[in-house]
Amino acid sequence: MSTPIPATLIPGDGIGPEIVDATLAALDALQAPFVWDRQIAGMGGIQAAGDPLPKATLDSIRRTRLALKGPLETPSGGGYRSSNVRLREEFQLYANLRPALTIIPGGRFDKIDLVVVRENLEGLYIGHEAYIPIDGDPHAVAMATGINTRAGSRRLLEFAFEQAIATGRKKVTIVHKANIMKALTGIFLETGLDLYEKKYKGKFELDTVIIDACAMKLVLNPWQFDMLVTTNLFGDILSDLVAGLVGGLGMTPGANIGADAAIFEAVHGSAPDIAGKGIANPIAIMLAAAMMLDHCKLPDLAKRLRRGIDDTLNLDQVRTGDLGGKAGTAEFTKALVSRIMNS
Repeated sequence: MSTPIPATLIPGDGIGPEIVDATLAALDALQAPFVWDRQIAGMGGIQAAGDPLPKATLDSIRRTRLALKGPLETPSGGGYRSSNVRLREEFQLYANLRPALTIIPGGRFDKIDLVVVRENLEGLYIGHEAYIPIDGDPHAVAMATGINTRAGSRRLLEFAFEQAIATGRKKVTIVHKANIMKALTGIFLETGLDLYEKKYKGKFELDTVIIDACAMKLVLNPWQFDMLVTTNLFGDILSDLVAGLVGGLGMTPGANIGADAAIFEAVHGSAPDIAGKGIANPIAIMLAAAMMLDHCKLPDLAKRLRRGIDDTLNLDQVRTGDLGGKAGTAEFTKALVSRIMNS
């Protein structure tokens, strides 16, 4: 029997509790050794504690250093910042890992197997913004300051390069805009090229591409890429673009990883319009749980979960409405649990 692993569980808002419960059923079928500390965040946090990230939730993650999180709703107005951004800053989750793998064949793009590694804490997302008033217009000029550091770039690039080696990736592509933003993204490109020459040369192929060309190449021929590594804003955009190649955000998990904690999540929204209807697709957060199992050095369980999802979708043809099927969340979960128990 595996050693118990303490982990924080944040069901989240909207469809979050439904898809998290479905994921827990799959993990129970695998006999995954997580011992959950259930906490609240997002709108649930505001309603219960007046804060989208209550102290108890942060304390729990500090203790467990591991979390599985459903989608969180950020209230509009009221000065609330994104809970996801706050979590990344609070726990210095500098690496965002977004794999995209074709599970249901026969789509517009087939046999996609790509990973986007995104820097999570720097760039234009540091939030240094200001307005300059002119002629009575308080918002006449908007300014934003982007900051990339050598240390932050190296930390993220080393994570990506080590991840490429550990998972057998043959090629890593650094995505940049150093032809125009010579300092801001030039430092990232320069650091990556230097790091590769000094430490990683020959362990995989290294390529570089400008962000706009990368976006075009991804929709023309995504198979030319293996792993993309890039700065914060570019990574935010490209990770969603790549998700679109495999069926959208409902099919793609995400991980935010730092030196002291790792948070695994569904990257889609809370979908309040379908909450409580029992029709939500739980695959994204189930795949996030598989990433969590890998992170906890339980690759056999992760493999069984992924294989179970694949077989439920393609052999049993049990699919939720967004995937062209008629199954609800519970029916899909029941079929998946049956697959896992028999694997």
